[in-house]
Amino acid sequence: MRTALARAAVLAGAFTAGAVAARAATIPHLRRLTADLQRSRERILASREEERRRLRHDLHDGLGPTLASLAMSLDAARITLACEPERADPLLADVRDRLASAVGEIRDLAHGLRPPALDDLGLVAAIESFAEGCCERVDVRFDGEHLELPAAVEVAAYRIAQEALTNVRLHAPESTAMVRLTRDAELHLMVADTGPGLPDSSRNGGQPSRRGMAAMKEWAAEVGGSCAIMSRNGGGTVVTAHLPLAAAAAAAGYHRPSTGRGGA
Repeated sequence: MRTALARAAVLAGAFTAGAVAARAATIPHLRRLTADLQRSRERILASREEERRRLRHDLHDGLGPTLASLAMSLDAARITLACEPERADPLLADVRDRLASAVGEIRDLAHGLRPPALDDLGLVAAIESFAEGCCERVDVRFDGEHLELPAAVEVAAYRIAQEALTNVRLHAPESTAMVRLTRDAELHLMVADTGPGLPDSSRNGGQPSRRGMAAMKEWAAEVGGSCAIMSRNGGGTVVTAHLPLAAAAAAAGYHRPSTGRGGA
């Protein structure tokens, strides 16, 4: 009996020591993951603030003075029309041209916030439209139900696909490509081509060599997802992204303003 108890105590001690050793071995890995997550969040925050600063600059220093100048020009044209009607037409024509330019600036700002093709065509058709002519042939397909996607996920998927197809257009125009979208608890995106693949410095999980490839990972991370870019055996590049739907949908509901009818 004592021998059995002694053996049990030895085994328990060994098990405890092994568990402690395993726990200690995972601590550096967890610390690295935490540091990587913190750096990713910092990059996302920095990118978002840079975009806000750019938008504020465009509105305050670009569009704002343009509209103020148009208001003064309209006042001048109104006075001229009352006093010297024959001189009013050139002034009004100039205001019309400058107003058209201001409308173009507003359109560019709106396009930067959300690609208009998503509202005009939907995600799949927007990707198909962008993919036209980027290489020999592109096959775009959505496997699953075409239910409404959270806006943030839709934009992230479109921009990742757009960047991946832009790389195909620039670096593998003679290849073929396919875009696959599937949906469950996440939106899964894959863009694959038959081109030369990534540069050696970017293979096997190395750092992306192009700014756009890093941007794809940031767009996925902004909605709580992930994106991987790798070369595949036999040639070609594969971009895969996993974009969670629940978190983006919850955030959209949280930020949606009340309509004034019972908060619906």
